[in-house]
Amino acid sequence: MDFKKEEIKEYFNDFIKENSNSLNDNDFIEDLHYHSFNTDYYIIGTHKANQWLENQVFKVINFIKEYEMDNFGKVTTDFSNPENVVNMYVYIIGEDIVHEYKEKNNLW
Repeated sequence: MDFKKEEIKEYFNDFIKENSNSLNDNDFIEDLHYHSFNTDYYIIGTHKANQWLENQVFKVINFIKEYEMDNFGKVTTDFSNPENVVNMYVYIIGEDIVHEYKEKNNLW
């Protein structure tokens, strides 16, 4: 799913610029996904989250369900909270973005 992937990629690129000094630290690079997509919320506020999801909410929920079943064997995201839905979706898409960044910059 590529819904708002470019927007999320811009968020990641801004994160990289703001943390450029840390990019020399192997531990930081190893946990880059954690640092960029799991230490802060992408969206805060129910109204903002609802707006961000646009008319894709059910596709995003299904995407998260599939990811969690494949990776954890159960679904844990609270889908009644739009903020949780957006932030989990961004977390998942962030995995691909970080992978692409590491591959492009030969950081394996």
